[in-house]
Amino acid sequence: MRLYTKTGDKGQTSLIGGRVSKDDVRVEAYGTIDELNSFVGVAQAEAAKHDELQELAGWLVDIQQELFDCGSDLAYAREGAPFKMNGEPAERLEGWIDRYITEAPEITRFILPGGSAVSSALHVCRTVCRRAERRVVTLAREHAINEDVLIYINRLSDFFFAAARVANAKLAVPDTEYVRSGEVFRKRKNQS
Repeated sequence: MRLYTKTGDKGQTSLIGGRVSKDDVRVEAYGTIDELNSFVGVAQAEAAKHDELQELAGWLVDIQQELFDCGSDLAYAREGAPFKMNGEPAERLEGWIDRYITEAPEITRFILPGGSAVSSALHVCRTVCRRAERRVVTLAREHAINEDVLIYINRLSDFFFAAARVANAKLAVPDTEYVRSGEVFRKRKNQS
């Protein structure tokens, strides 16, 4: 099998159901999700180095599979295509986020990306995920999409933030607070 086909040499690429320009809004959306998936691979490799983060490393592999499904769903150029994503993965992310909120120190100020290498990689995932979300929103404005993809990507960026904080906590590395920030977050209701 050859890796190159030469079919894209004139700036066109194939979708499921047609050909479009390589800078088409649909290609931009699933391409950004592919970029995100690569960064998730970096975060997963970093997490896998630490015994304390093996569960997170496994979850990141699951997320990579789901991101591939998201990209696949966005690559359909014709209506009525069978989608892979449904609402269950986003609901599962919500459970993980809720759990991680209780495992990280109380947050009172804005957090800068940093701390451990794992946390830093997860913050990169968070920001690329937000860009992917913007690309999917643009695509949804022009074409019908699987709405479950948009919901999933929205939850996923929140998960990356929570996971970055937990990674630092489990590795005993403090978060980097934004020093010019006042206290902007309220204490949890169950705390005095």
